[in-house]
Amino acid sequence: MLNCIGMKSLEDLYAEVPKSIRFGRNYNLPEAKSEIEIRQLFENLGQKNRQLTIFAGNGVYDHYTPSIVPNLVERSEFLTSYTPYQAEISQGTLHYIFEYQSMMTELTGMEISNASMYDGSTATAEAALMAAASAKKANTVLVSETVDKKILNVIKTYASFHGVSIELIAEKRGVTLREALDARLIEGGVAGVIVQQPNRFGIIEDYTLCRHLPRTESALHNEQ
Repeated sequence: MLNCIGMKSLEDLYAEVPKSIRFGRNYNLPEAKSEIEIRQLFENLGQKNRQLTIFAGNGVYDHYTPSIVPNLVERSEFLTSYTPYQAEISQGTLHYIFEYQSMMTELTGMEISNASMYDGSTATAEAALMAAASAKKANTVLVSETVDKKILNVIKTYASFHGVSIELIAEKRGVTLREALDARLIEGGVAGVIVQQPNRFGIIEDYTLCRHLPRTESALHNEQ
């Protein structure tokens, strides 16, 4: 390689790099290790960490991924490097999107479920626009203050360019103030309600008592 570029040594190659910023000693690299030894090394390092309880909120809380998940998503019939726009070579993507939509409609009890959105924030904003578009005489979407602030900002940005009104529902002690939500629903003119589960405080809220939203209007849940 040096011959091809007309250099005689590595010193010639790095001649333009000032010696003051060069690493002037040998790298402290261990001998080659097997995969098992590497895993044991990092496990030992990890045991030195002190496990703390996270109170940051806003989606920063402990997450547990069941071991079956990577085994499923890495199966060849699901895992593909192609996008759904290339249907002839992306049957795996189309398959798991269909399975996801089927599962979400069963879990939420809704008639349809969207999929293949880019991220949670834009998906939530699209849901707000869809609710307003599907409502005949309502143009207001209610958003709980327990929704992540970053998501809320995206919702407001989308809504501002589509003439959709966004109203916030107050929270108390980290959960949506149910009295405020019910009172606003009774007033009418609501196209949809956006809540987050779990919310930005990491709390799982109970919405089973929301009885004042007519069946002809949309209750949208941002599951994350």
